[in-house]
Amino acid sequence: MLNEEKVRYMTELAIFEKKRGKEIFSINRYFKSDYVGIQMFRSFFGYTFSYLLILLLWALYKLEDILGSISFEGAARLGALCGFWYLLGLAVYLGISCVIAQRRYNYASRYQIMYSAKLKHLLNRYGKGDGTSYKGGKFG
Repeated sequence: MLNEEKVRYMTELAIFEKKRGKEIFSINRYFKSDYVGIQMFRSFFGYTFSYLLILLLWALYKLEDILGSISFEGAARLGALCGFWYLLGLAVYLGISCVIAQRRYNYASRYQIMYSAKLKHLLNRYGKGDGTSYKGGKFG
C-alpha cells in the first residue's frame, strides 16, 4: 500500500525540480562572487559587441556625411564622443547586470535551501523504507 503523504511530497519535489531545477542547480554550482563575475564578464562582451554593431550601422548610414566633412580634429572629437558614450553606457549596463546577477543568485540560494529542507524532511520522515529515519551520513 502506498503512503499518500509520501507520494505527495515526492510529487511536489519532482514538480519543483522540473520548474526551477535547471536554473537553481546550475547557479548554485558557483560561489556568489564567481557567479556575479561570470555574468559581468558575459555582459561586458555582449555590450561591447552590441555597441560596435550599432556604431558600425550608424557609420554606414552616415558614411556620405562623414566622408564629405571629415577633418582630423572632427574625427578625434567624434572618437572621444563615441568613447565617452561607450564607457558611460558600459558602466550603467554592468551596474544593472551586477544587481540582476546578485538577485538571481540570492533567489536560487533560497530555493536551493527550500529544496534541501524538503528532501531532508522526506528522508527524516520516511527513512530508507524500513521504518528508520535518516540522521545524516551515508546510507548503510
